[in-house]
Amino acid sequence: MQLILNTPGAYLSKNGECFQVKVGEEKNLVSSKKVKSILITTGAAFSTDAIELAIQNNIDIVFLDKFGQPFGRVWHSKLGSTTRIRRRQLEIAETEEGLKLVSGWIGQKIQNQIDFLEELSRHRESKAEKVQEYISSLKEAQGKISVLDGTIQEKRGSLMGIEGGAGRAYFAALSFLIPEQWHFDGRSRRPAKDGFNAVLNYTYGILYSMVEKACLIAGLDPFIGFLHTDNYNKKSLVFDLIEPFRIFGEKTAFYLFSKRQIKQSFFDKIPNGVTLNKEGKQVLITAFNERLDVKVRYRGRNISQRDIIQFECHRIANSLIKKID
Repeated sequence: MQLILNTPGAYLSKNGECFQVKVGEEKNLVSSKKVKSILITTGAAFSTDAIELAIQNNIDIVFLDKFGQPFGRVWHSKLGSTTRIRRRQLEIAETEEGLKLVSGWIGQKIQNQIDFLEELSRHRESKAEKVQEYISSLKEAQGKISVLDGTIQEKRGSLMGIEGGAGRAYFAALSFLIPEQWHFDGRSRRPAKDGFNAVLNYTYGILYSMVEKACLIAGLDPFIGFLHTDNYNKKSLVFDLIEPFRIFGEKTAFYLFSKRQIKQSFFDKIPNGVTLNKEGKQVLITAFNERLDVKVRYRGRNISQRDIIQFECHRIANSLIKKID
């Protein structure tokens, strides 16, 4: 589970092997063995004992801004694994092997989108024909990616162009399928121009923090990416690796809207856009955690969707140093 502090004035402390959350006069205890991460989304305080307990149990404390983007975290200072993994990241970043990795991640992302749209079209016969047109565009993009060869440096522009075109078709399909009052015109980020993008951006922000944590535990350097270029303090690998997992946030957002669980009151207007308020964040985070905790069959084992992220990061790290095929 994720322990979420979203009430101004909340105080997190340690009580034995439990976290104690105090809001006003109310106190609640949560076993540290049940907590995967701690999200702080508003003004809150915590004791150094609570930090120590979190570090001892491999629990990261993540601070999210009003858009859901992580702007800081408390994490232990140890490397997740051997430095050989980081060396291999640097070695293959500009090779054909690097392009193969990235093409696989983007290809999987598009396959997830195709599968989701196929699932939605089966239950919406009146809109199925139009959805199939969007699916055809995604399959065309997938085919173009599968035949790319060379290095990342040579193919970066082509790959990002193909991915961008596929993304426009995919989000046009989602806009077409959600209730009319929530239709949106493509992706918008900071700030979101509409309710759907505000919800989606917040789920992506939580995913970014989860992918970064998984990288650190697996021994991957989050700053050494492949597709996304290296800039000062840019966690390029996190931006690369999140691609196959975006579907978790997209499904959560879509079903909240399609099942009419989202209200206009969940959003506050800000200059040039909208943002989720406390009530909206609470509904979203609850729904997102429920989806992440669902177990699925993955590579021969039953694991939660949340743990797939860690599983994949370990698999990538091991493949970099040739522990697995």
